[in-house]
Amino acid sequence: MMQVQLKDGSVRELPENASAMELAKQISGSLARQACAARINGELKDMTTTLTPGAQVEILTFNDEEGRDVFWHSSAHILAQAVKRVFPDAKPTIGPPIENGFFYDFADLTVTEEDFEKLEAEIQKIVQADFKPVRLEYETTDQALAVFGDNPFKKEIIEKLEEGLSAYQQGEFVDLCRGPHLPNTKMVEGFKILKTSGAYWRGDAKNPQLTRIYAISFPDRKQLRAYLHQLEEAKKRDHRILGRKLDLFSFQKEGPGMPFIHPKGMVIWNALLDFWRSLHREDDYVEIKTPAMLSCELWKTSGHWDNYRENMYTSEIEEKVFAIKPMNCPGGMLFYKENQFSYRDLPRRVAEVGNVHRHEMSGALSGMFRVRSFHQDDAHIFMKPADIKNEILGVLRLADKIYSQFDLPYHLELSTRPEKSIGADEDWELTTEGLRAALIESGREFKVNEGDGAFYGPKIDFHIRDAIGRTWQCGTIQLDMSLPMRFELEYIAEDGKPKRPIMLHRALFGSIERFFGILVEHYAGKFPLWLSPVQIRLLPVAERHHDFAAQLGKTLKAAGLRAEVDLSNESVNKKVRNAQVDQVNYILVLGDKEMEENSYMVRTRDNQVHPNIGWDQLVLCLTEESSSRASNSLLK
Repeated sequence: MMQVQLKDGSVRELPENASAMELAKQISGSLARQACAARINGELKDMTTTLTPGAQVEILTFNDEEGRDVFWHSSAHILAQAVKRVFPDAKPTIGPPIENGFFYDFADLTVTEEDFEKLEAEIQKIVQADFKPVRLEYETTDQALAVFGDNPFKKEIIEKLEEGLSAYQQGEFVDLCRGPHLPNTKMVEGFKILKTSGAYWRGDAKNPQLTRIYAISFPDRKQLRAYLHQLEEAKKRDHRILGRKLDLFSFQKEGPGMPFIHPKGMVIWNALLDFWRSLHREDDYVEIKTPAMLSCELWKTSGHWDNYRENMYTSEIEEKVFAIKPMNCPGGMLFYKENQFSYRDLPRRVAEVGNVHRHEMSGALSGMFRVRSFHQDDAHIFMKPADIKNEILGVLRLADKIYSQFDLPYHLELSTRPEKSIGADEDWELTTEGLRAALIESGREFKVNEGDGAFYGPKIDFHIRDAIGRTWQCGTIQLDMSLPMRFELEYIAEDGKPKRPIMLHRALFGSIERFFGILVEHYAGKFPLWLSPVQIRLLPVAERHHDFAAQLGKTLKAAGLRAEVDLSNESVNKKVRNAQVDQVNYILVLGDKEMEENSYMVRTRDNQVHPNIGWDQLVLCLTEESSSRASNSLLK
């Protein structure tokens, strides 16, 4: 018998030469059925792998990120096998997992959506065949070339690999792969081909063009149906479509990746910033504004010139090179150095909504989600070591107020020191434990990502979840030991000697443009009253009601509400429909009865009707709903 150790520290006893699958079965039958792969002594392995005495073992399922990657890569092999059956002349190249699903690239293949059905039928045959993928290892390049030499893409991969040549076989299909793979194909119950597109080998336009097939898979059909429903909902909520439809923002060919915010979009933008500023005033932040363009010498000092130069826009002025800022941080360092601070002045909380520019490849641009010009709601907190926990707790409370306002649940992830990093061990220990202690004291659950921190310090990331269940990484808290050192920041300590402050970076919206886009999709364009560009629209029935409607509109505007009067010649029904399409929160039809009785029937964009509302009551309810930033209507 031998012992192995599980992730939680517990020890299991197994027969000698037992496999990872036998361990999973000993733990529970359900775990064995769900097991995708095993992490053994830190390395991903197949479930058939033989365990050794004292091994540290973690069984990974689809619920684990690495387990999903194995599941999706194994599914890519199933897809490639089906393609080869239906299109024998196709040449498989590579098929990696991606954020949501996987793709596989093929040469010598032309495929359309009409082919998806027969490919999926073949996929189901492969799944039901319950193939057990078998790992094949090649001792020499010649052995591998004997199998794959007729495929120039596989041949190129093999010739560049000096060791670790392996493949996996399922049925008649063999594919070059380092693994690991699922124990069997029958685990893939839910499978859907999503789309096809063109791609270049190795992503280089000089190389041959390939056909890329995107797909998604799940352990059961119920999960697949839920995902496909989410995709349909996402299409309805696409912020690029809604942004144009609601006249919020646009993109022009003269400024690719640089959004134009329209008047209605500016209403939302300013409401977000007013909310942000009110919370920061409460938490004793000061706000600054630093220049958009600064000398390259500054960026050399900060380290960006050496590490981020290819993403920066530059210009030469009077024979000196300047760069448009990709980050706000170096300007914040210069602000701090303008003054001399003592320990009594710290912590110093300095916020900036700064417009930054980063060069992104044109193919990566995606509406408001991936742009070249955006605003970060940065803050830099300069503090003493003893301040770390309390300042982190303060930022966690502030983030909670922000995300709760938009009904966005979130989870937290702590990322620790990566292999490539700067700074002394004791500094990393101090800052990491400061973050960890604050998270524990906050009472919120968090996930630890070992080795995934920034090179200059550990961090906490906020992952929000929107109305249809998608997650987005928005806010971040990072402790930085690099910039205070590079800029020689100091404060006078209690003993009268200069000391280096610890600095905390944090952004909560993250990119305001991206957060704006997320909100458009989260609300599906149906913004709560406080964010809505047009809060109420008045619809006079006939021309004789125009003056009455105009007067009520002035009253509403005087009360601080965003009101419009529709004086068009359309029918009342068409005016109501237009207001609902424009996502106006409240709609008032004004005719003879309303003029005489001063009582109103208020209709919402969702066609709910509130009859017999007095004017004063209406104005009071709407102003209260708007000023309190209520999520729901206060009209009863």
